[in-house]
Amino acid sequence: MRQNARKNIIYSIVLLTAILLVYSWRNRDKTEAELTEMSVPVAGKITLSGKTMGTTYNVTYLDEENRDLQPSIDSLLVVFNQSLSTYIPDSELSQFNLGDTLDFDLPYLLPILEASKTVFENTNGAFDPTVGPLVNIWGFGPGGPELKDSVDIKNLLATVGFSKIDFDQKQLRKKVPGIYLDFSAIAKGYGSDVVAEFLTQKGISDYLVEIGGELVAMGVNEKGELWKVGVNRPEESANASDLISIIALQDRGMATSGNYRNYYVRDSVKISHTINPATGYPVNHTLLSATVLADNCMTADAYATAMMVMGKERAIALDSALSEIEVFLIYDDGNGGFKTFASESLKPFLSFPQEN
Repeated sequence: MRQNARKNIIYSIVLLTAILLVYSWRNRDKTEAELTEMSVPVAGKITLSGKTMGTTYNVTYLDEENRDLQPSIDSLLVVFNQSLSTYIPDSELSQFNLGDTLDFDLPYLLPILEASKTVFENTNGAFDPTVGPLVNIWGFGPGGPELKDSVDIKNLLATVGFSKIDFDQKQLRKKVPGIYLDFSAIAKGYGSDVVAEFLTQKGISDYLVEIGGELVAMGVNEKGELWKVGVNRPEESANASDLISIIALQDRGMATSGNYRNYYVRDSVKISHTINPATGYPVNHTLLSATVLADNCMTADAYATAMMVMGKERAIALDSALSEIEVFLIYDDGNGGFKTFASESLKPFLSFPQEN
């Protein structure tokens, strides 16, 4: 009896110990899971804004360290402008426009020349940074309106053409006197890329960079969703909330070009800021807005400008010919309304607020 009692006691102790061990182990697992969940850092959302290139910039990024990178971004953009601005008299670009050659000093002029050459060739000259003299004489350059007569425009065409400049890794040269480069149709996009690359180098993988409406989106927002940006209705009176579509950006650059705001009226004629390098005159067609997505914003910016020169049909043809871009076009339907065209690969990322 005593022996059986002792066995029962020992068995009970072993059973109780086992139960306690199991309970303890289960609680340990739960505690570790809770601690793991609680220890995951919530990245801080940082929003910055400022002025550059005659417009504004807005930068939003997620950073576990909550770093304020605005002083560095501002300094970076100052140097960027010192290279590419036509409004700064001693910028690298201004020095070249006044002279015949330029030895590269800052790192921004060569990449923008290389990108411009590619888009110039792919668009048969619809994008051409040597259109600067025509931009100026039509009143959209640093000097303001200077329009004189068609003879001047015809003569200026002799100085237009990207093939009339030459460059290598060290130097930029003019083949024809009077060449004037203007990168205003691509610089904001390139500036967005430069800021984006800076953020990446700082170890930030989730951000949205916007300069003058040109954007770079990487990663996700604070909700873990793709960054969503709107495309404005192509109307003079439209404000920032008047959207015709919303695009979810997945690690892409995006740029929009349009003729419905940047214009002036002369002798009852509406003068658009988009100048056709082939004719020397402002464009006049049904395409109202061209939004382009690409791997980088500089490329998107250049193609958006080219499409506004080309018009709807040629823009759609270019979209079919190039796999590296996606487009969203808004054009006049001829009855006072709008119609749209979107690349097939873009449609899953596209929504229309009025349909919600």
